[in-house]
Formats: sequence, C-alpha cells, structure tokens
Amino acid sequence: MKILRVIIYQPQAHYRIPFTYQRRHTYPIPPYSTVFGFLINLIGIYDQESNDYKQLNKLKLSIAGKFESKSTEMIWFRNLLKSAHKDRFKHPQNRFLGGHIEHFGGQSQMWIDILNNVEIIIYMYHEDESVLMKIYENLLEPKNRLEILHLGRAEDWIILKDKPVFLNESDLSFKRLDRNYGYFFWIPEKIYSFDSYTIDFNNLDGLLFNIPVFSKIENYHQTFNRNGKRTFIKYMRTKLNDGKILNVNLLLDKKLCLPIFLGDFQ
Repeated sequence: MKILRVIIYQPQAHYRIPFTYQRRHTYPIPPYSTVFGFLINLIGIYDQESNDYKQLNKLKLSIAGKFESKSTEMIWFRNLLKSAHKDRFKHPQNRFLGGHIEHFGGQSQMWIDILNNVEIIIYMYHEDESVLMKIYENLLEPKNRLEILHLGRAEDWIILKDKPVFLNESDLSFKRLDRNYGYFFWIPEKIYSFDSYTIDFNNLDGLLFNIPVFSKIENYHQTFNRNGKRTFIKYMRTKLNDGKILNVNLLLDKKLCLPIFLGDFQ
C-alpha cells in the first residue's frame, strides 16, 4: 500500500462556488473536480476516452488546506450583447469612450473573493501503483502538461512546497487524536477503507455540500477546447470540516499529524 502526498503553495487562489455570481465566493480548498482537472493537465490527457483518463477516475483522493487571509477584488466582465454595447457607447458603431478606443460590448462589475498564501495538501491512492508513479514523475518534470499548472483560475499557478513523497503503511497510523488540526478538510460520504482502517462519515462534523467530481466537455472531440462548456456527471456528498475533529479514529499521516480522508468515487 502506497499513498502519494503532494504539498502545494499558491500565492493566491479562487475556487469558485458555482452558484455565486455578482459576488463570487470561494471554497476554502479546491473541490475534487478542480484537483482532477489539475491532474489531467499535469499528465497531458487529451482524450477523455483514453485509458489514462479511465485509470485516473479510479484514483482515491484526499484534500486538505489552509490560507493566511482572504481579500475581495473588483473585476469587470465583458457583456457582448448589442444592447449592452449601446448602453455603454450610446451608438452601435462607436467604440470611443473618454478619448480611448475600447473593446466592443458593455461591462458588468463583479466582486471576487481571493485566498492569500494558500497551502493545499493532496493525498492520492490507486490500486495500480503505476498511476501514482506517473503522477509523481510528471510533478517532478511536468513536460507533458497541457498548459501552465494551476489550481482554480488559470492565473492561480502552483508551486510544489516540498518534493512529493510516497507514504507506506509504516508512515501511517490509525488512532483517535482529538484536536483542531488547523486545516480545512473535505470528508466524503464514501471514504475508501483499507482492510484495517474504517472511518464512519456520520461521526464526523462539517457543513454538507454536494461537490462535483468528474465532468465532460461538450463537443470536445470536435473542438479540442479544454475551456469549453462542462457538464458535471458525478457529484459526491461531502462535509467541509474546519479542522476540529473529536471522538473518531482517523487514518493519520504520522509526519504531518494530519487526517487522510480518501474519497472513493466509483
């Protein structure tokens, strides 16, 4: 049994809560779909029907994280409706405003919440260790990546805080350790259990979310546009825990003294 641990640092990040608009709120840690998208980018998977993609979907994933502070920024979104252009420039053929030529369309003011100095810890398990090895090798040398490695928005670049590490059974323990761990955790309803480790979802605290796991990009084989419209095809009922865990036996990373909640998405 091997578990791959990856520690990521981001100067800034935004993991959008999808049903927020005028003010775009962020989850404190990335949802499963965001991390799977990161791994698809990392490995360089173009084809969603490929064996690499199917094997990646069998990955068991645990996500924890924390951030130093949160700020809110004002941004402008472009509105390409003709009526929005006319409202802004007063005439369909005009693109001058304040003495400067601008893009056509109108503008909509948006507020977006930004996390600062973010640390994300990802644990991964796969029954086929070669899948973990492929992720490990690409993390060390991301020569197959499809684009700049990021978590969240395209501008939310990542830095490996430490070299990825494989954990063996001797690096793990299964015991009760009551404390506030100082990290946020996703706790999935279906927690992957090894023979000797079983964790009861119902005994753990947290806010309930139904967060996305896997998605399909519409018309991808015609356009090969990774930023096309996505349809989420798998969700996981999950608790967002703020770090305080009591009265429960946990699978623990001995070195970091952090719980591991591996989601089983099959």
